[in-house]
Amino acid sequence: MKTALHVNGPDRPPPLRVEAAEGRRLVLRQGGAPVLFAVQRASHRGVHYARTDTCTSPVPPPRATTARALREASPTQEDWYERWAHHVAQALRIAVNGPLHAGSWQLTSGMPPWSVDAHWDSFLSYDPPRGHLTWFGYGDPVEEARDVLPLRTLSPTGTARVRAYRRQLREGVLPPAVLWWISGLNTLVVLDGHDRITAALAEGTRPDVFVLSRASPEGWAEWAAGPRVTAYEHRMRVLGEQRAAGDPLAAHRMSVESRRLATDLRDLTTSPELTRAWPLDGGPRAWRHLASSHVPNWQPDDRD
Repeated sequence: MKTALHVNGPDRPPPLRVEAAEGRRLVLRQGGAPVLFAVQRASHRGVHYARTDTCTSPVPPPRATTARALREASPTQEDWYERWAHHVAQALRIAVNGPLHAGSWQLTSGMPPWSVDAHWDSFLSYDPPRGHLTWFGYGDPVEEARDVLPLRTLSPTGTARVRAYRRQLREGVLPPAVLWWISGLNTLVVLDGHDRITAALAEGTRPDVFVLSRASPEGWAEWAAGPRVTAYEHRMRVLGEQRAAGDPLAAHRMSVESRRLATDLRDLTTSPELTRAWPLDGGPRAWRHLASSHVPNWQPDDRD
């Protein structure tokens, strides 16, 4: 499910934004204060990061009464997602510390198709405030292959708020968390719902999530679908000839190809646009100064 979100207004940096400097350096700021530093590897195999643990959610904590009311008002899971999407979109619009800037955005339900479900298994046990996200493996430690990066230290599973969320999950009313796609990190970060994610995983299940991202330009999905449809039509002609020749598996292969195309076309409609980054005033020197002040003694290898 996708919910469109268009933001009007002057084209200016939002309170929560990515700033970039030469040398593949990034800093995520909230209200001017750095909350995450990152350096992409020169080999394009991953990104080194260090967080300050000062990020706050732009979405107010959902009340238990609201969670129960939205569940009771939702006959289906899709209805439930739609109601929560509206709730989250409204909260992001009025947030004083959120990431929205002028342009088209989208909230999509569920994890993106490229994500690996098994990566949730190490989410609670491996969460260093300074570490590395591997993009393609290449011999990096297995635990560094992650799809979701918290923006603050996760709460223990026995804290009062997490226990309350665990009860909500058992009742079937736990609200979705909100993740934000940051293309410069090539990963999702937790924008809202750290404790709800912890609660779901502590209960042995996967969290319900929304993914916030910039929407692709109008017409992009149709343009990207063209080559896929052309290739599909070619494969179907070949398989049709094989079926006519008596191949007993051709009909099954045609069905598989049709389902694959349907999935590809659906995924194209929710494909995110690149995250916008603003230039960091002062460039690399300013980035190094900020990093030494907020994450002292962090020494990422920006040459590998």
